[in-house]
Amino acid sequence: MRRVLTAVVAVLVTLVLTSGAAHAVPPNIPSAATAATRLAALTVAAESNESSYDRDLFPHWITISGACNTRETVLKRDGTNVVTNSSCAATSGSWYSPYDGATWTAASDVDIDHMVPLAEAWRSGAWAWTTAKRQSYANDLGGPELWAVTDNVNQAKGDKDPALWKPSLTSFWCTYARAWIQAKYYWGLSVNSAEKTALTSMLGSC
Repeated sequence: MRRVLTAVVAVLVTLVLTSGAAHAVPPNIPSAATAATRLAALTVAAESNESSYDRDLFPHWITISGACNTRETVLKRDGTNVVTNSSCAATSGSWYSPYDGATWTAASDVDIDHMVPLAEAWRSGAWAWTTAKRQSYANDLGGPELWAVTDNVNQAKGDKDPALWKPSLTSFWCTYARAWIQAKYYWGLSVNSAEKTALTSMLGSC
């Protein structure tokens, strides 16, 4: 098994220094070379079943530990000096959004982004999964699938793949592509031709 991580272990990530702000990053982001190899191994296919997508087919956010659900767990994992109340809601802290370089001090300004959006996953093969597998995907703390980012940036991204949307911080494109490829590779999802071309270009920035 390539990855055996409990939710508790997944929360214990390494602090790194980026743009002067200490923040945590999701686990298991492959190197550029490994990402390139995994991108080459992905099935290239046109997306399908778009009309049957429903966000409710990916149950989230689920309880992870105690009173904490997946969103709250990621906020604690990726934030700095995060304080929570008895309901696990973040009452203070700061969050650096690697997509745009902004730092926020209110959890309400932060969305938890699915690196590969749920609708994109559906069109790339998740339409054939069981609900249980889609739930596991939507709450995946063991890989680089969940990111704490600026809320309106996440909304601008929507369900777009890298051929249609990229982070405004070009310095993050390398990490973004590596994380995207890992999510698709681990979960056995396909890529379309334009998406693969965009990812290959983004890896060129590494």
